[in-house]
Amino acid sequence: MLIRYKKNLEKIAMGLLSFMPEEKKDVKKLLQTIREYETNPDWHLYLWKDEDILGAIGVRIENEINAVIQHISVNPSHRGQGIGNMMVNEVKKLYGEKFAVCANEDTQDFYTRCDEIETQEEN
Repeated sequence: MLIRYKKNLEKIAMGLLSFMPEEKKDVKKLLQTIREYETNPDWHLYLWKDEDILGAIGVRIENEINAVIQHISVNPSHRGQGIGNMMVNEVKKLYGEKFAVCANEDTQDFYTRCDEIETQEEN
């Protein structure tokens, strides 16, 4: 299930975000990203929790129209289990009635694959 990021989960969130190519395990960049999630009211970070926290997904509200998925990451030990897809679907449920949910260039390929999976499941 998705839970909102809280300050006490900072190290876990940074670890998950470090798997994003644009973050490149650069601690300074990761801290800057986390601070943006903590202080910018248009940035929302969620963590996927099963027994442990296994993934992270970040959303930026853009022009009060779009909910842009800008970060998505799953612990490498738990990839291939559909966690990323479940996170995307939960974000769509959370934001889909008020905003157009979309992806940025860093998450677009994954977002497109999730849409393809959803379409296949509907048919």
